[in-house]
Amino acid sequence: MSETKYIFVTGGVTSSLGKGIIAASLAKLLQARGYRTTIQKLDPYINVDPGTLNPYEHGECYVTDDGAETDLDLGHYERFLNVRTSQANNVTTGRIYQSVIEKERRGEFLGKTVQVVPHITNEIKERIQILGNNGDYDIVITEIGGTVGDIESLPYIEAVRQLLWELGEHNGIVVHLTLVPFLSAAGELKTKPTQHSVKTLMESGIKADILVCRTEHQISEDIKEKLALFCNVKKEAVIQSIDASTIYDVPLLMQEEGLDTVTLEKLALPNDTEPNLDQWKEFLQRHKNPKDKVVIGLIGKYVELPDSYKSIQEAFIHAGAANEVDVEVKSIHSEHLSAKNIDKKLKGLDGILVAPGFGERGIEGKVTAVKYARENNIPFLGICLGMQMAVIEFARTVLGLEKANSTEMDSETPDPVISLMEEQKSITNKGGTMRLGSWDCHLKEDSLVEKVYGSSDIEERHRHRYEFNNKYKEQMEKAGLLASGLNPETGLVEVVEIPSHPWFVGVQYHPEYKSTVASPHPLFVGFVKAVLTHKQKQNNASLA
Repeated sequence: MSETKYIFVTGGVTSSLGKGIIAASLAKLLQARGYRTTIQKLDPYINVDPGTLNPYEHGECYVTDDGAETDLDLGHYERFLNVRTSQANNVTTGRIYQSVIEKERRGEFLGKTVQVVPHITNEIKERIQILGNNGDYDIVITEIGGTVGDIESLPYIEAVRQLLWELGEHNGIVVHLTLVPFLSAAGELKTKPTQHSVKTLMESGIKADILVCRTEHQISEDIKEKLALFCNVKKEAVIQSIDASTIYDVPLLMQEEGLDTVTLEKLALPNDTEPNLDQWKEFLQRHKNPKDKVVIGLIGKYVELPDSYKSIQEAFIHAGAANEVDVEVKSIHSEHLSAKNIDKKLKGLDGILVAPGFGERGIEGKVTAVKYARENNIPFLGICLGMQMAVIEFARTVLGLEKANSTEMDSETPDPVISLMEEQKSITNKGGTMRLGSWDCHLKEDSLVEKVYGSSDIEERHRHRYEFNNKYKEQMEKAGLLASGLNPETGLVEVVEIPSHPWFVGVQYHPEYKSTVASPHPLFVGFVKAVLTHKQKQNNASLA
């Protein structure tokens, strides 16, 4: 097959319908039939990347191997497909305009008036086709952020209209995701919002090929016929997407509805193979039929919004299934933790994870939580800032450096056990100035982490500015905190652990970004296993 085919996923009626999950599910089904598939997200906001956005507004910021700070939907793409994404998989309006303005400054438009059409739309079309032109993929799925009719997404919709025309028949299709709400007063599902949404799309010159209808109630055949007639699509192209108990059910539900079949038909691609979803089904089987349960406290400062720690939540689902255990993640706000209430707040936890974050809010609560886990021999995992808190707690409590801190929180600390790397000190611009993307790490022989990974050389993704201060390394190691993972080039500490503790690990990187359904992250698998062992020991002790 020579030509790459394109699928555009748009959304109507309301945001947060789950375009990312539908796109990832369709991609999974096509991949399971042997098609090389990738997904990209076009985000209509003007930020250059989500790196500077508050997690409360946009959920977590997901980082790719090549250091792109991207939308959390890319996390879903990787978790479903087990295929790495990159800078090319997430494009924002900010980046598009930045690129066009830079070209204009360089004089690339030869004195022409620079306009949304054609200059901005051409840039968008170029970005859409980057992944298709490199020969690695048969199908590229492009998810357009926002809702059809928004001012922000108009240039994207226009670019899609042009591309569909340029690509020609059977080379590009539009999947429109919409809401079919249930009005309890009338006791029925309403199709009018979908009709309006499709009409808005048609006013922009785009006809939806497939309708995916988000709903809380089953859509009857009559309603499917009505939607097909009024929205100008075939009845088999009206797909029901009913609320599921887990996002990992969605690919199978979409397969039942025939989403992959109708997509292949519209793209004029062979539909003679059955999707191979054995591994996926086995994962779901283990996820839904756990043999035990553990409760892990997630100590963070953005816990009110579950999406702030989306990748961590999902990594626990993957690791839970691998261990055949149900992991209940209990979110605990670090700002509300103190030495006085710590016993009460963390009582009954089988394991403790101190989450990543930035800034000084809620810091002391995290330090207190680390101390509680360390002194009570509770399995502990600290990620990024969580690892730094473990270092600070150890310095204060074990080494007696009472004012030890990170220079991020206290620039005047006499013991900066965490501080800026030299090359970071002169930076004033906050966007994209961190250590980002995939970096090598060498694990010490016979360390806990080396056993967990089953390897001494690993690569993990980073997103941070401050580092372990190597001036304190020797002192800490003598006192029992082992620096068990180092960057082979810079000697920067990536992993710390306490060998005398049942399971105590802090990592400077973000292991959660690399956990997928097909390959759960070893660190999370090892952590959940340790938590389960701890719980069983506690239970046996109480029975004795």
